[in-house]
Amino acid sequence: MAYRGDMTTAVATRVPFLRSPWAVPAVVTAAVAGAFFAQPLLASAVDGELPAVTPEQLLTQVLESEPVPMSGTVVHTARLGLPELPINETSGADPLSLLGGSSTLRLWTDGADRSRVALLGMASEYSVVTDGAEAWTYSSSDDEVVHYALRAADQARLDALRAAGGDGALPGTRDLPTPDEAARSVLTKADESSTVTLGDQVTVAGRDAYQLVVTPDTGGTLVDRVVVAIDGKTMVPLRVQAWSTQDEAAPALEIGFTDISFATPADSVLAFAAPAGAAVREVLVPLPTASDLLAGDGTTPPADAKDHVTVSGTGWETVVEGKFDVAALVAGDPSALAGVTPEKIIGSDGAQDLVKEFVPDHDGFSLDSLALYEQLTTEVPEGRLLSSTLLSILVTDDGRVLVGAVPAETLRAMA
Repeated sequence: MAYRGDMTTAVATRVPFLRSPWAVPAVVTAAVAGAFFAQPLLASAVDGELPAVTPEQLLTQVLESEPVPMSGTVVHTARLGLPELPINETSGADPLSLLGGSSTLRLWTDGADRSRVALLGMASEYSVVTDGAEAWTYSSSDDEVVHYALRAADQARLDALRAAGGDGALPGTRDLPTPDEAARSVLTKADESSTVTLGDQVTVAGRDAYQLVVTPDTGGTLVDRVVVAIDGKTMVPLRVQAWSTQDEAAPALEIGFTDISFATPADSVLAFAAPAGAAVREVLVPLPTASDLLAGDGTTPPADAKDHVTVSGTGWETVVEGKFDVAALVAGDPSALAGVTPEKIIGSDGAQDLVKEFVPDHDGFSLDSLALYEQLTTEVPEGRLLSSTLLSILVTDDGRVLVGAVPAETLRAMA
């Protein structure tokens, strides 16, 4: 059986926060998940131990399933072909470690408004805890808590939107490296410019699972396929594997449960309490306008950003070009962000209040940031190039940044 046509699924609106703790590694997953645009082709099912189902039926069941309570251990493995990162295990758990090698996370959620994700280091932990429209991060190595909350007026607006059927979550706090988030990012657009088939049934974290295989309908991308393992009873994504055209030996990016329970976590696990003696920093997050929240998935640049961001190509071959000089920014020149202010990025009049929290001041980035930038990129005639197995980023000498899940040569030809 084959299927080609539109599949419309209601998906909760997500508005990107100015910067998530997971923002650096998430850019790779986002590039893979966001590159779908044309019509689908869904192939027939294969036989197995689980009940027979077509790809179309399985895709619909996953996207229409309600969130459920769960807890478990997640292993995140990146084989992106990047230079070895200067991460010292003794310095503590750091989201930057998700860019290379394997990392272990613990996850707890009540299936509604409360969750906890802990990135585990050798002798440290980096945690993100969410409770409705509040979020906390805690780094045990820095012994610092950051509490994100809305102003009273914004909280009232968000409550009203939630009562009307909106998401009700603090923007960006759900952008966590979990199988469910990664899978839904891909599957919500899996009916566009991709072929979706059923793979062999597998066992993941002791659970019998279906596999959906999403294959780009083009040869102009670094992504060979994305394979999502889905629990046969709960429809919860258990594992996501993104395979690169550059390496058939192993997935370039893999995130999956090694153990999972669907019991509701204890309140003591989901409740956040600052450790004794930890420094606590309060950050008030300005909420985007109601029209911004209801406009869609929050990824479309506002109208006044059209002079700074352009999009070329379609589907998996999409390339986004930004007209600001990241090289100068990393080198310590804050004027590189001129015209691309945070309020333009997230559409909130109050976002400028967060500049001191998320944008370097006049002293610019640290020498460590500059060293990391130079280590991750290589010099090319057009500027500096970051080339991985799933994503390419070209920073040109004339003040442009080109990003896409395409070969580096594609970006260099466009420059």
